[in-house]
Amino acid sequence: MHLNLPEKRYYTIGELAKAFNVNASLIRFWDKEFDILKPKKNAKGNRMFTPEDVKNLQLIYHLVKERGFTLDGAKVHLKEGQKKTLDKFEIIRKLEAVKTALINIKNEL
Repeated sequence: MHLNLPEKRYYTIGELAKAFNVNASLIRFWDKEFDILKPKKNAKGNRMFTPEDVKNLQLIYHLVKERGFTLDGAKVHLKEGQKKTLDKFEIIRKLEAVKTALINIKNEL
C-alpha cells in the first residue's frame, strides 16, 4: 500500500485515516493495542503521529488487513521478529512502488 502523505514531522489522526482509507477509530484502537505505536499528544490530547509511527501503522495495516492476521497474531509476529518483519515489509513496499511506476509507464505508451 502506497500512502500519499507529504513530508512532515507530525501527522494528525485524520490525515492518517484518510491515507489508509480507514476510520480514525481504527487507528485509535490500534494505538491502544500495539506497543510499537507511540504518538505524541498535544495539550488538547490529540494524537500526533511521527513518520516512524506511520511506518509502524503501515506494517500493522499490512499484517492485519492485507495478510489476514488476527490482532493477537500480529502482536506475536511483531514481538518475535520485528526487525525481520520490517525488512520484508520495506522490500514489499518498494516493489509495490516500482510496480505502480511500471504500470503508469505502460499506460502512457
